[in-house]
Amino acid sequence: MALSVEIDKRSGFCGGVIRAISKAEEFLDAHPGKKLYSLGAIVHNEAELARLSAKGLVTISKEDIADIPDPTSETLLIRAHGEPPSTYELAREVGINVIDCTCPVVLKLQKDIRKTYSPQRQIVIFGKVGHAEVMGLLGQVGGDAVVIENMDMLLSALEDGTIRTDVPLEIFSQTTKSPTEYSRICDSLTERTTAGLTIHNTICSQVASRHEELTSFAQSHDIIIFVSGASSSNGKVLCDLCLSRNPRTYHISSQEEIDPSWFHPDDQVGICGATSTPRWLLEEVAEAIRAIPLSSSHCHSERSEESIRQVK
Repeated sequence: MALSVEIDKRSGFCGGVIRAISKAEEFLDAHPGKKLYSLGAIVHNEAELARLSAKGLVTISKEDIADIPDPTSETLLIRAHGEPPSTYELAREVGINVIDCTCPVVLKLQKDIRKTYSPQRQIVIFGKVGHAEVMGLLGQVGGDAVVIENMDMLLSALEDGTIRTDVPLEIFSQTTKSPTEYSRICDSLTERTTAGLTIHNTICSQVASRHEELTSFAQSHDIIIFVSGASSSNGKVLCDLCLSRNPRTYHISSQEEIDPSWFHPDDQVGICGATSTPRWLLEEVAEAIRAIPLSSSHCHSERSEESIRQVK
């Protein structure tokens, strides 16, 4: 008898990631033996990156573009996260071919920020400092925006005057952030501004709906195995959400990290992942869990806090 395992039907690549990977595979299949340069990791998942690397995808940084030998005969893929205008200018300068896979949701956000920008207003971006999408957004306004990651950063920026409350404020969110946290940030900023705040609803609808769905999924299973790359921003947000609803939530990057001692013989196991987690990896994890001999599962009536594997 095997453990009962269910994979969350909505987990896996979002539309933007699917589009970028599909275009990369189309190019590599049409040009066997040829490299395709990806500006940054096409997806924040080590297993999927290894699979694509074997097909000829080479991840580079912006600084590497100028060092590509004979760039006019090479192709550069811009991933779903998007890029600032300076990247496109550099690509034109060196003459490299470009496959632009910027997610349409991100493209709209970039356009909205450019349109909103004005010396009479201040722009605030709720997002991860240094994240590729956020860097692309900053590039739309020449870096003239304040990035805050959480409530502590918001309060600190208000206290030291980095965020002004005497001018109209415009706030945008990175597309993959938590809707609940964004709402709290906006409420706090609304209370403190004296010149008005315009809130832009820029979280991807697919990502936003995942929060409500994952809440239900986490609560309806005895144990949650959350699968995502260690560097996935969206993965950390969603795994934190699962952990807040189900203390028996474990974060792994691959099936090799599964510990049989986590499971009870009668567990209903839920497997879910980030928008950067490939479906094939979720299925591999499910098969590995089903293969665990129940006799090796440790059934304990109580678990210590230390036994709960937190998000990496």
